Amino acid sequence: MVRRPRRVAKAGRRWLLLFHRWAGIAAGLFFALWIGSGLVMLYVPFPTLTETEHLARLDPIAWDRVSVAPDDALRAGGLVGVPAAFVLEMRGAEPVYRISQHDGTRATVSARTGELLGPVTPGEALRLAAAGFSDAGVEPVERDQWTVTAQYDPLRPFLKVALGDPAGTELYVSQVTGEIALDTTRSERAWNWVGSVAHWIYLTPLRARAELWRTLLLWLSGFASLGALSGLLIGIWRLRLRRRYAGGAVTPYRGLARWHHLLGLAGGIGLGAFIVSGWISMNPNRWFSSVRPPAELLSAYAGTPPPLGLNPRQLQVFAAPETRSLRFAAIGGDWWIVAQAPECVRAAGAEGGHLEAGTIARAAARAVPGGSLRTAKQLSAYDAYWYPHGADPRPLPVLRLRFDDPASTWLHIDPRDGRILQRLDHSGRISRWLFDAPHRLDLPGLTGNRLRHDAGQWILNLLAASVAVTGIVAGWRRLRRTPSAPGRSGGF
Repeated sequence: MVRRPRRVAKAGRRWLLLFHRWAGIAAGLFFALWIGSGLVMLYVPFPTLTETEHLARLDPIAWDRVSVAPDDALRAGGLVGVPAAFVLEMRGAEPVYRISQHDGTRATVSARTGELLGPVTPGEALRLAAAGFSDAGVEPVERDQWTVTAQYDPLRPFLKVALGDPAGTELYVSQVTGEIALDTTRSERAWNWVGSVAHWIYLTPLRARAELWRTLLLWLSGFASLGALSGLLIGIWRLRLRRRYAGGAVTPYRGLARWHHLLGLAGGIGLGAFIVSGWISMNPNRWFSSVRPPAELLSAYAGTPPPLGLNPRQLQVFAAPETRSLRFAAIGGDWWIVAQAPECVRAAGAEGGHLEAGTIARAAARAVPGGSLRTAKQLSAYDAYWYPHGADPRPLPVLRLRFDDPASTWLHIDPRDGRILQRLDHSGRISRWLFDAPHRLDLPGLTGNRLRHDAGQWILNLLAASVAVTGIVAGWRRLRRTPSAPGRSGGF
């Protein structure tokens, strides 16, 4: 009876060793790929058009050309209900109202004539995006490497305008709305092939099929996680600090295997944390809720405001100097006019008054079902749940509203314009510690200090890389052995 458990334990250890050996051979190159590309991503994020870049490419609103009232523009755009987004800005020399519905439908209405504007032509795209660039060219794009995700679906197809400048800038103009949806440079594109594209396996034919891509990444990262964790377990099991091996060694291995064992003990926790948290980022079994506020919450937060009742001349009253965008935001059943200029955001009520935290809190309380508002706090500094990450600095101050609903919802809202920036429920806060903390090193003391954060990333990633590289070499040596070759001491 005693021998059987021993045989089972011995067989279990053997299978554990075999699994780690072959899992390491199969996944070792992915480990190295993810580590190297992750370091690139510290400095070159995936291309996106930031709000600052969007405003910088707009001309100040030409108020003398605005002749159409907002309510008339909504009717011309065929709006049903309260819009998800409603903005007045310039499209080249033409002031336009841009209207987005909750189902993603977009409409662009001339603020000068009140006409619903149709698809943009290649000539118009050149005038909108490449004024002053004589070598600019344009080509149609439905979906490519940089516009592969579903967030661009309402804006497709695009006209890609290559400016012909030294930076190799390319701008994506939506044929539907005429707005510039994305900009990339030659350097961004090149680095992203060895950064984000490699890290996320963001190949266009695969990533365009979102569920297939997610399933592949789940299984691949899950298998890699088991390989990394099995190695960490073996490393601890084969380590002897008291009853040492022959010659006083703490490891039974020699040569490269010895280095792999010792480096695995030093960097295995970091490697395992990176790989397992990467698997968690794919949201297995849909355990974690999205931090993006759902459409029904946004709709309830907006309420049902009456018509704006503003004529074109009254709009300029709400503008700040050099206003590039005038946004009409519905909050709690009232309209608020948000003027955006470089380094300036200002909100005022359609009937007067300034947007206050109490107004935002009351609107949000009606939008979160099954609970009431517990606390409202304005943060003027980052903390464990509102912090900068990479190229996303996240605005301050921010208003945090905490509710006692079943999901224990927190909302982070920009007090300047009332935008809900993040919905964080109980599962989202767990995900923050299971993914952001180990994978991105978004930890107290590191976030907000780029030097310490990057130093921590480099140290852990280089240790993990040493584990991966020694494992790849050991695996390659084993694969090269012929069946008749004598066994080599110190191998796995």
